[in-house]
Amino acid sequence: MSMDAPKSPVANAPILIFDGSCGFCSSSVRFAARWLPAMPQALPYQFAELDSIGLTEIQAAEKVWLALPGDQEIELFGGHLAVAEVLRHQPSFGFRLLGNLMELPGVSQVSALAYALAAKYRHKLPGGTPACEMARRT
Repeated sequence: MSMDAPKSPVANAPILIFDGSCGFCSSSVRFAARWLPAMPQALPYQFAELDSIGLTEIQAAEKVWLALPGDQEIELFGGHLAVAEVLRHQPSFGFRLLGNLMELPGVSQVSALAYALAAKYRHKLPGGTPACEMARRT
């Protein structure tokens, strides 16, 4: 998978929207693409048609999103739920189990907290740069 040349999303295909200016995010997507056989198309939000997906730029900058096209509308999963959905659509039982576990009550709250901490400190994680630091909201 190449993230160098932006592509238009494929109609009726899942799309993973992420922050392309964040080194940690880009590294994470490349890692997932190497290890997950059913990885959806990944597209930096900076190149995505966010209006057609139903996201604002602020929402897209805050967390990763998985857009799953449906019959009538696009279903959106953000943050840890996006990660869980990607895992739930893998051919491997182990990945599917992990994705299902991440959505269970109690486990979901822990997953959400872990995702929020990773997002907050992504500039300090492997592959992160000062450009990865999220703007502080007042």
